[in-house]
Amino acid sequence: MKSLKHKITASLLTVLFTLIVFTAAFFAGVVIEKKSALNPKIPEVLDAAENDALQEKLDLLFPQRTELLHNLSFEYDFPELNINAKSAVLIDARSGNILYEKNPELKIPPASMTKLVEMYVVLDEVSKGNFSLDDEVPLPKECWWQNMPSDASLMYLTQGQHVTLKELLLGLSIASGNDASVAVAHYICTDMDSFVNKMNSLVENMGLAETHFVESSGYDSRNITTARDFAAFSKNYIQRFPFVIEDFHSQKILEYPKEHNLPSWANPESPVNKPIIQYNTNKMLGKSGVDGLKTGFIYESGYNIALTAHKNGERYISVTMGGPGSNSKEGNFYRNQDGTSLMEYAFGNFSTYVPEECHSVTVGLLGSEKKSIYLIPAEDEKFSVPFTAGTSPQEAASLVEVQMEFPPVIFGKVEKGTSYGKINYILGGKVLRTISLVADRDSEESNFISRAIGKAALLLIK
Repeated sequence: MKSLKHKITASLLTVLFTLIVFTAAFFAGVVIEKKSALNPKIPEVLDAAENDALQEKLDLLFPQRTELLHNLSFEYDFPELNINAKSAVLIDARSGNILYEKNPELKIPPASMTKLVEMYVVLDEVSKGNFSLDDEVPLPKECWWQNMPSDASLMYLTQGQHVTLKELLLGLSIASGNDASVAVAHYICTDMDSFVNKMNSLVENMGLAETHFVESSGYDSRNITTARDFAAFSKNYIQRFPFVIEDFHSQKILEYPKEHNLPSWANPESPVNKPIIQYNTNKMLGKSGVDGLKTGFIYESGYNIALTAHKNGERYISVTMGGPGSNSKEGNFYRNQDGTSLMEYAFGNFSTYVPEECHSVTVGLLGSEKKSIYLIPAEDEKFSVPFTAGTSPQEAASLVEVQMEFPPVIFGKVEKGTSYGKINYILGGKVLRTISLVADRDSEESNFISRAIGKAALLLIK
């Protein structure tokens, strides 16, 4: 009997000791988990495939990410600008924020602004390695200047000339040559219809639902767009190919044909073979910071212009369409007046907030397979800032304060793209913009014991 009591006592003591050890280990684990969660290690950087999956998920959860243009994120009273054109849109080229609109969805033929879309298609093909800007382009008779309409803008291409793809793009951007447009379309796709299909696929993929083309030069009034669509396109164009501003659209003079362009049988000393000097159709170049892009005119459209200007680190884009004028002198006067008004308004009232680096933060996990994740902004952080504080519009963006709100730790399963906090952008005590902070990766919940330890640690943190 005595022996049995000793055995029971020994067993109870063993159980008690085990409970004490388990409890001590449990609470030690809780303390360790708490410390680890509050001082998380930096997660491994996502590989390319993981980052692609994250971006795809964020595009689904936050569709505004894929939009080229955005309304201002704060209330703002737009001024009554005296714009002569029937339709106008002004945007911040970096953020895509719309800063001014007048009849932005009015459908108007783009005229020669169409050639910007043609240039995008060409440069896209070049970027894929399908063509080179140094390629010599054959000139079918369809593009000879003698076969163009009598009122068409021309580069003066003709039989037997030697011309590169880059020279043709200069002919498009400076002289707005319809002959160059035909030559380019036939070189890239062998015929106009196939090339126009590429143009239409391009704008469709950009989400420009009100834009459609039937030919590449803009001469046909059945080409159609809106100022809002074309502003969005222009933003995408110079963002994808930033070099086009300096290499093509800021160039003021075209001299063609030069001696190396002439056919082998041509006499370079003959007056008829001397270069024809043409000046850029964009008369705003060099004014109000303007360094591009393209004019357009047919009788059915009125005087159009897509402008971009860069000054004091800021870049803006304006598109005006349906400008008045009974002749080119009047048309240029009114569209230059509109362009000046829009750009002076932009530079005088806004600047772009651009963070020095992405505002991400490391957060520890409890009861989860991974130990930590990044919380990242769900959207591009760039946005337009109104001039309400500071000594200049450009200083206003530098005065923006960033306030990040997020939990000290996250418990359990985590799905990438899930919002766990937010970022507030504040100027002068007013919140100008708020965007979500989201998980950058998935993490499954851990096993029962780990979850129990994590839950206890979470209670201590709270």
